[in-house]
Amino acid sequence: MARKRKPSGHRKGGGKGYRTRSISKRSPGERFLIVCEGETTEPNYFNSFRLPGLIHVHAEGFGVSPPQLVEVALNMKRNSSRNRGHEQFDQVWCVFDRDDWLASDFNSAIRQAENKGLKVAYSNQAFELWYLLHFHFYNSPMSRKDYESKLSELMDSPYNKNSWDMYDQLRSQQSMAIKYARRLLEVYPKPRPALDNPSTTVHILVEELNRFMLENRKN
Repeated sequence: MARKRKPSGHRKGGGKGYRTRSISKRSPGERFLIVCEGETTEPNYFNSFRLPGLIHVHAEGFGVSPPQLVEVALNMKRNSSRNRGHEQFDQVWCVFDRDDWLASDFNSAIRQAENKGLKVAYSNQAFELWYLLHFHFYNSPMSRKDYESKLSELMDSPYNKNSWDMYDQLRSQQSMAIKYARRLLEVYPKPRPALDNPSTTVHILVEELNRFMLENRKN
């Protein structure tokens, strides 16, 4: 992932188990802030969700390390609370990958985020694992360098990290990806995010967004 912006402040904090994590109850209106490590891939995906007007999603990428990303999210959350005329965010999510980050930094970022009331959607090794799970169940380690070639093969076209339409391309297979992501976490009875390769909790955020989409379809 690109590593361009460098906000000040580092914090240390291992992660919790995610298999039994509950999804928050729906409110009449909801504001999501999704702060991403990747500058284009993840924001493009999450900004593509088609949600009712009362549901606002702001996904933005910063290209910084997981600990720095947590600090960015906390600052954005604080600023939304302080500025008059700006509604507070109901849910703040950090989306980041294992990549080549130190295991201690990766785990501490998860712990720091959760201790501060943020939510985390992580991937080991990379976000593209979530895309791959739309096609098959993978429970063997794979270099993230192979993710793109594998996706190109499965999609019968070159995979483009900067694509704006990955959500639309994969939407029909999303329920399978959620099932496989849940199944993958069950491989790790005692989750250790930095070591659990492959693993992802992106589906938890996707399910949270889908709660509002599903209701919108019923009305």
